[in-house]
Amino acid sequence: MRIRTLLALVLAAIVSSSVTAFCSDLALVHAKIYPSPTESPIEDGAIIVHDGRIVAVGPSAAIKVPRHSTVIDCQGRAVTAGFWNSHVHILTPGLLHAKELSSQQLTSQLQEIFTRWGFTSVFDIASVLANTNTIRQRIQNGEVKGPRILTVGEPFWMKGGTPIYVKAFLEANHLNMPEVESATQATERVRQQIRDGADGIKIFANSIEADGVLTMPVDLAKPIAAEAHRAGKPVFAHVSNNQGIEVAIQSGVDILAHTTPADDLWTSSLVERMITAHMALTPTLTLWEVEFSKGNGTPEDLYKGMSRAADQLKAFSQAGGQVLFGTDVGYIEKFDTSEEFTWMSRAGMNFPQILASLTTNPAARFGFSSHSGRIVKNMDADLVVLDGDPAKDVIAFSKIHQVIRSGQLIYPLPQ
Repeated sequence: MRIRTLLALVLAAIVSSSVTAFCSDLALVHAKIYPSPTESPIEDGAIIVHDGRIVAVGPSAAIKVPRHSTVIDCQGRAVTAGFWNSHVHILTPGLLHAKELSSQQLTSQLQEIFTRWGFTSVFDIASVLANTNTIRQRIQNGEVKGPRILTVGEPFWMKGGTPIYVKAFLEANHLNMPEVESATQATERVRQQIRDGADGIKIFANSIEADGVLTMPVDLAKPIAAEAHRAGKPVFAHVSNNQGIEVAIQSGVDILAHTTPADDLWTSSLVERMITAHMALTPTLTLWEVEFSKGNGTPEDLYKGMSRAADQLKAFSQAGGQVLFGTDVGYIEKFDTSEEFTWMSRAGMNFPQILASLTTNPAARFGFSSHSGRIVKNMDADLVVLDGDPAKDVIAFSKIHQVIRSGQLIYPLPQ
């Protein structure tokens, strides 16, 4: 009797496990699927997901939906690979001091600023490393729903180079982000941050101070970048003017964190040097509207500044430069991405180029292209369901219906 009871329990456990496995299957059907920026769309397509991976993709008529799958009808909607935001900050009040916050609080904040807008992966390029590590560990453990987070942790600014707008924020939140005084001190800090989990390093090639813009010397920036590259990590640079771009080029920076609308238009020779240096760009165009609106300028001044930033992006993009979508959210509180897409379009970027900036470009730049950035069999099941067709109107990139990360629905959360 005991043996029969034990066998029955074992059989029940096997059946339960099998049902759970089947129930984890996800099927998106009747969607207009954009597999990648360079491939033709599948007009009435289906995607089958199992165990966090895409196991089949193709025309709905040719794809068999497994029994017990959760089926999402995408009729009238478009599906792309999950979006990357390559310029964010894990510094909003709802994300600071993460150890003291509940899972629900963290999930809600991550949804408001990231997953609600289609981001399944983000690169945080200035935050408190220990706090960001806490958040991503809680995401990895499954107690918090959110995107994949890569981070640089604390940025590097020279002695006296903590930006004026950062000082008050640090004081108000009882945070400390050290300055560096020498190349030796800086390189040791690079090593330590990487040991502590940093996925990249960021320098402030320019820092805005009360009396002007402070520029980091190349002989300080260069060893920081070199040490990061020795560890195989990318280097970002904050720039405020074209002198900062020069520092970034000479020191071997990989990703320029901004355009520079306060300075001259980018010449073809400057753009060529940036591209020759294999530098990518996060334009952060919406940031400039936020910044210009803080001053006393006229609407004409605002439009002129925004147009200059768009022209700089246009020069870079049309010359073949790699563009990574980024918004500087966490520093700015404008979470809606529609304006960023509008200005990218005004800068001459077409639908495939914008889609690439959200998917294949960052996946390639950050070493994830073997499993992320495209809707292909065996790739990560990171997917965005849109309420419109971005090939017809780029604003549709901001009209998010559902977001799936590793095969799990993370926006909206299941009730």
